[in-house]
Amino acid sequence: MKSRLGWAPYALLVPSLAFLVVFFATPMVQAFTLAFQDPDGAFSMASVERMLRDASFRNALVTTLALVVLVIPIQFALAMAMALIINARLRGQGMWLYIYALPLGISELAAGIVWVSIFTQTGWLNSILEGLGIIDRPITWQSAETPLLLIMCVVIAEAWRATSIIMIILVAGLQSIPREYLEAADVYGATTWQRIRRVVLPMLRPSLQVALILRTILAFQVFATVIAIAGSGLDVLAGEAQRWATDIDNDHVAAAYAGLILVLSLVSTVLFLVLLPTREEHQA
Repeated sequence: MKSRLGWAPYALLVPSLAFLVVFFATPMVQAFTLAFQDPDGAFSMASVERMLRDASFRNALVTTLALVVLVIPIQFALAMAMALIINARLRGQGMWLYIYALPLGISELAAGIVWVSIFTQTGWLNSILEGLGIIDRPITWQSAETPLLLIMCVVIAEAWRATSIIMIILVAGLQSIPREYLEAADVYGATTWQRIRRVVLPMLRPSLQVALILRTILAFQVFATVIAIAGSGLDVLAGEAQRWATDIDNDHVAAAYAGLILVLSLVSTVLFLVLLPTREEHQA
């Protein structure tokens, strides 16, 4: 079969490889080149050092890492619950899938604007809390003086917006698990938690690995939701890259920020590949 196929499989890969080279590899090389160049074109660490000395760098790094640490566990817990409900084949399964997948059709900026209308002083949240008698006066959720509340607002908005991505990956993984395994667990009297822990999660490792890598990379790049909800009240790495590129007009420091985001994404990817190996990787 291989001899009859010849070069056909490799030819089919050419468009994908060309796309990756043009739109990913080339900009990545250019960004790293800019990060290690002076404005006059000489190679140096000046732009990286300037990034590290930037007054907003530490806050941006800490806030970005905090968002990653907070958002991902919440999203995975929600996505797993949603995926299990859909996979249970209950009545109205299709309706639940459409409802859960609805945020996928909303852009990051639009999602942020939606949640701004909820968190403003005259927004839905304060109106509901006041109507229930829980608070006497509106709470200022979006204030730079309360960064923890701001981070919480961004976490909630991001969890609502992007949990569907993880849910779809997990649903695909759940539906690939042979039902005989789950039926065997029932025969041996396994509880729901035992089924999830002993059967579902081990079989879901490839899907979990992909979802974790994808969501972590996107979390490091979070930008529009933060801008919509917090404005300049929260510093994140992607926001600092944009500020240096447009407001300060220094592409070299902006490229250094972009390179840092890429490095953090690559490190997290390697960690997930090492710490969450699939069954095939275990055997290898």
